[in-house]
This record gives sequence, C-alpha cells and structure tokens, in this order.
Amino acid sequence: MGTAERQEAPGSGVEAAVSTAPRRQEARVHDIPAGSDMPSGRGATREESYQPLWVEEPARRRRLPDPVRNSAVRAVLIIALTLLQAMVAFLCTLAGSWLAFPMVVSSVASTVVATWGALDVWVTRQVWNQRHGVVSTPSSTARALRRERRKARRQARVAERTQERIRRQGGTGRLSHS
Repeated sequence: MGTAERQEAPGSGVEAAVSTAPRRQEARVHDIPAGSDMPSGRGATREESYQPLWVEEPARRRRLPDPVRNSAVRAVLIIALTLLQAMVAFLCTLAGSWLAFPMVVSSVASTVVATWGALDVWVTRQVWNQRHGVVSTPSSTARALRRERRKARRQARVAERTQERIRRQGGTGRLSHS
C-alpha cells in the first residue's frame, strides 16, 4: 500500500486500508470547524475528515551499521564546513579583504581533511563488512582456476601413490622376481 492508500482508523489507533477511490477535494479553512454548515452540504465531522500528514512506511534498505553511519555523518559535516570555508575564502578574495589569504590556505587544508573523511567512510564500511560476516562469492574464473589446481594435485598424489606401491612390492633394482 502506498502512502495515499493508508489512513489511521478514528478512535482505534490501528492503521486500516482505504480504498483507492479519489478523495474529495474540498477547500478547508482551518478556523472553521468541519460540520453541516459546509458549502458542500455533506456534513462531515472533524473525526471523519482527519488525515495524518504522513504515514511511516518500512525502509526499503537496511540501515547502516553504527560505526559506518557515524563516520558518514562526520564526513558530511566536514565536507559542509569545507564548502562553507571555500565560499568565504572566495568572497573575501573578491572583496580584497586581508582575510582572503588565510582563508584560502585553510580551505586547502580543509580539503585534505574532507578527503580523509570520505575515505574514512569507505574504509570503515569495508572493515565492518569483513568483520561481520558479509560473504563474498569468488568469480567463476577464480573457481575454475582452483578446480584445475585441485585436479593437478590429485593427479600428482595418485602418481606418487603408484610409485610408492611399486617400490613396496620390491620391484626396483631387480630384473626378475625369483
């Protein structure tokens, strides 16, 4: 159900499905209570015309883990401050203020810090995935290479066992078994 199709049932506190029929379009003045003196003459009460501003729906994606979310928030704040600082440096340069040079130098330093913040989000996410069991499946070419290596090792073991069996039977260094 979409947001337009949900409505809270009056008095029950439980969400109920509403038909997808188009809703009536009435001009509502917030100072005038809804009632029988309305121009449409339908006599809707205040409880019947109540519609919540929004209805919460379940998220489509899972939320980020706490450490990743913390580093993302930190990176966004640093980047926002860097952009603000760069804008102030630009305006100071246009105005010919003495503050222009220190602001430009600090903007360059802030750009380095903002880059670090963005990389921090990426590294934190990778570490989280590695530590908390996100399974990565190898590509089909990696599987094929491993399969070939296993087959070669098996063949080498079989050949080694065959040679060992021949040695144990005592057939080495003799021309006859007598």
